[in-house]
Amino acid sequence: DAAVRSVMHDLRRSGEREIASRRIGVHVMAELRKLDQVAYVRFASVYRNFQDAGEFQEFVDEMAAAQAREELRRNQVELPL
Repeated sequence: DAAVRSVMHDLRRSGEREIASRRIGVHVMAELRKLDQVAYVRFASVYRNFQDAGEFQEFVDEMAAAQAREELRRNQVELPL
C-alpha cells in the first residue's frame, strides 16, 4: 500500500493530467526494487520486454553491481578531517 501511495503521490505532484505509461512503469520499478528483488526482476522482465537471455542476464548483472555498490557505500565510515 505504501508503495502504491508513493507512486501516486509522485505522479500527482507532477501536476500533469496525463502521464505516459512508461513513466508510471519507472516509478513502479523503483518502488518494487525497494520492496522485493524477485518482484522487481519479474516486473522488469515484462516491462523492458527482454528479447533474449543475454539482455536479461545484463539486467541481473547490473542489478547485482548496483547492490554491491550500495552495500559498499553503507559499510564505509566517514573519517573526520
